[in-house]
Amino acid sequence: MTDKPKITPDLVVFARWIVPVIPNETIFENSALFVTKGRISHLVPASEAETMLSDNALHAATRLENHALIPGLINAHGHAAMTLLRGVGDDMPLQAWLEQRIWPLEGELADAEFVNAGVRLAAAEMIRSGTTCFADNYFYPDESAKVTLETKLRVQLACPVLDFPTRWAKNADEYINKTTALHDRYRDSERVHVAFGPHSPYSVSDEPLRKIAKLAAELDLPIHMHVHETQAEVDDAQRRDGIRPLARLHALGLLTPRLICTHMTALTQNEIELMAESGSHVAHCPESNLKLASGFCEVEKLTRHGINVALGTDGCASNNDLDMFSEMRTAAQLGKAVAKDATAVPASAALAMATINGAKAMGLDGEIGSLEIGKLADLCAVDMSGINSMPLYDVVSQLIYSTQASQVSHVWSSGEPLLYNGKLQTIDEQKLKQTTQEWQLRVKQTADMA
Repeated sequence: MTDKPKITPDLVVFARWIVPVIPNETIFENSALFVTKGRISHLVPASEAETMLSDNALHAATRLENHALIPGLINAHGHAAMTLLRGVGDDMPLQAWLEQRIWPLEGELADAEFVNAGVRLAAAEMIRSGTTCFADNYFYPDESAKVTLETKLRVQLACPVLDFPTRWAKNADEYINKTTALHDRYRDSERVHVAFGPHSPYSVSDEPLRKIAKLAAELDLPIHMHVHETQAEVDDAQRRDGIRPLARLHALGLLTPRLICTHMTALTQNEIELMAESGSHVAHCPESNLKLASGFCEVEKLTRHGINVALGTDGCASNNDLDMFSEMRTAAQLGKAVAKDATAVPASAALAMATINGAKAMGLDGEIGSLEIGKLADLCAVDMSGINSMPLYDVVSQLIYSTQASQVSHVWSSGEPLLYNGKLQTIDEQKLKQTTQEWQLRVKQTADMA
């Protein structure tokens, strides 16, 4: 009987723990993951891997003896370019923050150059904290696409649609046409995906929303929208339109499995049931909601009704970071407090919100969000050897409740290294810092003149 031939995958990672997310609450100890042509090809015990691999593969393998290997994290809602506005409007209510600080600055500064620089800064922060895919809702999404391809991240570009003009487009039809053109350009891309991004029910009128619903169905594209962000938004809509925003979206044909509703802090029981029936998704942004006092998303109640809840950071102007580890911890803790139930949003659920649930919301769960054979090899390695991770009884609990983003040591996207031993591989850090400092000066000068 002849021995099986040895194999040489493109990447081999040995890890103390591998947390695949699917199957749920499964942990593989002392195991190895192989990557071939950008996809996960094997997930086997370390002892078996040693016998399967060629000498060259064993020599080149990445050995992470004190690490947890998890899927690359998925940030299901944000405005990446707004990283350049981090801290310019802190400790203000939502409407004052938008109208007095953010919108005036964007009107003066938010051009293609601003977006390119802001997304690059966001990309570096996300990679360093284990995020490999993000949903982005901002102007000049073509610049976001360029940076995403250069840095080898993955993105869903929810292209903005508004009734009023901005630097990027002059009316709703132009926003929509630019979205469909961008989709045509990237329809075959593995890294860049396009969605419609109508800003909110209060900033987009009925006719553009009807058009978006029709085009989204024809093109099978997601719709990503701020919905029921605050109780005041809902109350204003009822006074103005005589109908709550979610009911209006339902009447216009938007409530389908393609819709991602961000925030959702003010929902009735009937609205939760309507969401469940529609198959629409929720992107929960707990830290942004807390900072802007927007209200509380009832995550436990939503999930109990079978609604898929993903996790996002929102933009750095309102959070003020893109740290999904912090977001997972806050989501788990806040979920318990809101439900008044210590069993609500357990650690495994928080991890799922930041991985497979985000992939489901974006329509990408067949490709990313879990460590399964055949999926794209988007990986995050977390060093669990630090004092704050000791003693370790439950690796998933430790990842959610005590891990810091600085413990992320390696990140891969489609098996390509984005972070290796703590060093960025696709971004020039010194050049990034210099560019960001130049923008800091421009933003400050503009803010001081306002």
